[in-house]
Amino acid sequence: MDSQEKVKQLIELREKARLGGGQHKIDEQHSKGRLTARERINILLDEGSFEEYDMFVTHRTEDFGMSNKKFLTDGVVTGQGTIDGRVVYVFAQDFTIFGGSLSEAFAQKICKIMDQAMKVGAPVIGINDSGGARIQEGVRSLAGYAEIFERNILASGVIPQISAVFGPCAGGAVYSPALTDFIIMSEKSSYMFVTGPKVTKTVTGEDISTENLGGSGVHGTKSGVAHFVVDEEEQGLLLIRKLLSYLPQNNLEEPPLTECDDPIDRKDDELNSIIPENPNQPYNVKDIIFKIVDHSEFLEIHAGYARNVVVGFAKMGGMPVGIVANQPNFLAGVLDIDASRKAARFVRFCDAFNIPIITLVDVPGFLPGSGQEYGGIIIHGAKLMFAYGEATVPKLTVTLRKSYGGAHCVMSSKQLRGDLNYAWPSAEIAVMGPSGAIEILEGKTLAEIDDPERKAKYIAEKETEYKTKFANPYEAAKYGFIDDVIEPRNTRFRIIRGLRTLATKKDPGPMKKHANIPL
Repeated sequence: MDSQEKVKQLIELREKARLGGGQHKIDEQHSKGRLTARERINILLDEGSFEEYDMFVTHRTEDFGMSNKKFLTDGVVTGQGTIDGRVVYVFAQDFTIFGGSLSEAFAQKICKIMDQAMKVGAPVIGINDSGGARIQEGVRSLAGYAEIFERNILASGVIPQISAVFGPCAGGAVYSPALTDFIIMSEKSSYMFVTGPKVTKTVTGEDISTENLGGSGVHGTKSGVAHFVVDEEEQGLLLIRKLLSYLPQNNLEEPPLTECDDPIDRKDDELNSIIPENPNQPYNVKDIIFKIVDHSEFLEIHAGYARNVVVGFAKMGGMPVGIVANQPNFLAGVLDIDASRKAARFVRFCDAFNIPIITLVDVPGFLPGSGQEYGGIIIHGAKLMFAYGEATVPKLTVTLRKSYGGAHCVMSSKQLRGDLNYAWPSAEIAVMGPSGAIEILEGKTLAEIDDPERKAKYIAEKETEYKTKFANPYEAAKYGFIDDVIEPRNTRFRIIRGLRTLATKKDPGPMKKHANIPL
């Protein structure tokens, strides 16, 4: 065979590899409304930037007739490319080959690019579409999963890891996405569960559909497993590109600064009157976020889950920031188990990747009741407190309205090493709200008053007295727990100036192997 024939053979082999399981399998994938692995990569990466590795890898199994069933790539496409000119590593499981099932060789391909990503300090993006472990390979397939899991763990907090689930992801396969920083699911084509509907019915007797057991709706609203739920795959892939625009390449770099033509001293007079006169009246905290960030752009995370707290990324003066905000529009902004977990995980991600945290506080307390206590609200609330107290990135807090009790301490208070703690004139910082406080403080006196009208008048007088004392930010400011009371319309300017001042912050903390976060 001369050199020309060898080149021709190479070209033919590449074409064969790009066909995956064959045209008929590609057509089947399209008929289900799903893209192929290579189509997904082409949408995700900058045009022409993809460099594929291990195109000629095949499995090594001879049992169960597998020696006659070998496909180039063995069911996963791996390599590196760029997103907005920045290097990323990517793997995309190919459902057209053995249903995307994982073999030993398949796992080794993924591990190779993960190892390389760690060496060069670049994000890893995994696109999941797999039937699970390749049964014909037995324990070698399980070992392959565990090799990937270990790399997910070692990479955590070192490089950003993003998982897109655009098809089935079941059994052991779910744990790799679960170990990554962000999970994106598509509405109609993806699902995740440890145990499927058939086995669930056999073991527990529960008759449940695939969608109701592990669909995107479940994980986007009930479990919180999915950070984003998108209508279609292309939207999800473009979302990954957007998400990465807020993140550094690794934990040793700063987030990417961009030029900003939105004036940092832009004032918004509407903020001066956005808090309702009635302290129990709700409002949408996202209206405040949109008014203070660059160009009203806010990438919300976990939008459908634990809606009493809002988390997400924005830019302020061109600087990426993470925003955590209580949401009075849902459950009055109270902290519960799910909200605490959601916010704690986000705070820890921001801290790992040098992203400053802006906290907007309007919290009446923790949600009471046996359901919360039995579910461990003490431990889950402690997670959020731990996350804020551990974080060493710049932390700026603005108290908008209520900040009561233990929830005040948790929400990036000065005592949890908050760097700049501001308050609006509408802030109310106290151990508890007026009605609860008067019941405790004046309980003995109230018990002695028989006349209902006189009792109501006495309560009203005492509540007014309590509000005068505590329903303002100046008591906290008197002790230095609030650095300044600011005019709401100046919030954007004060935050950005604070961020610039804190850009050189160093707060190493005590030496330790690692902390024991209350899991």
